[in-house]
Amino acid sequence: MSQTSSDTLKIASWNINSVRARIDIVERFLTESAPDILCLQETKVMNDIFPDSMFRRLGYNHIILHGQRMHHGVAIVSKVPITEDDRLDWQANGEARHVGVRLDNGLRLENVYVPAGGDEPDRTINPKFGQKLDFYERMIEWSAKLTVPTLLVGDFNVAPLECDVWSHKALINVVSHTPVEVELLARLQAAHDWVDLGRKFVPAPERLYTWWSYRAKDWLASDRGRRLDHMWASPAVAEKATAHYVLEGCRSWDKPSDHAPLITEFRF
Repeated sequence: MSQTSSDTLKIASWNINSVRARIDIVERFLTESAPDILCLQETKVMNDIFPDSMFRRLGYNHIILHGQRMHHGVAIVSKVPITEDDRLDWQANGEARHVGVRLDNGLRLENVYVPAGGDEPDRTINPKFGQKLDFYERMIEWSAKLTVPTLLVGDFNVAPLECDVWSHKALINVVSHTPVEVELLARLQAAHDWVDLGRKFVPAPERLYTWWSYRAKDWLASDRGRRLDHMWASPAVAEKATAHYVLEGCRSWDKPSDHAPLITEFRF
């Protein structure tokens, strides 16, 4: 990966839960936080009606989309040049859950929206849970073959550590925190020696959540959060990270997503 002493890069990731429905808070986020690149998950829009005019007005003229009508969907918008690379079908059914790009400095940026997995953590009665497990198996296979410095971001829909959820005891058998999911995520991490940037900068057991259910009347008071969103880096990329944080305040904005955006700052 080519380097200069002055190349700084701020990369954000956000499950927006419909980019058209929440375009106002996306604009506010971009105006206030000004990341160089924003990776969005769950955009819920076809490519031809993606609301690109706001992004271009703010200088995000490089836009790579993988959309789907009403469901799923991922996008990468950038102020710096990016080259479309791949759309991997880890779901094995054509759903729009991944898009990857390359940056001019050689960095590979992969944006993923892992399936939630339904309600029952048993693939024999819940096919959605089986699809989620198989999705991770395909990611593990891909990850083991990686040879390029990579940043993997998105909604992984798994909170791996006991301190990544508001109550390990209450959620141990709840999809997103079950032992089988946690074990799969650990295998994925080991497949490429990924560095979990969240826990690199906010070491366990410090509180670190990215998602709060809409069901809570006052999400901030109850604080029943989970760390479902992640930014993982190849070891060489992780060395260039200078800061990582979750913008929890966005969860209180008008018509919010149930996820908060994550930002990592790099100096290459």
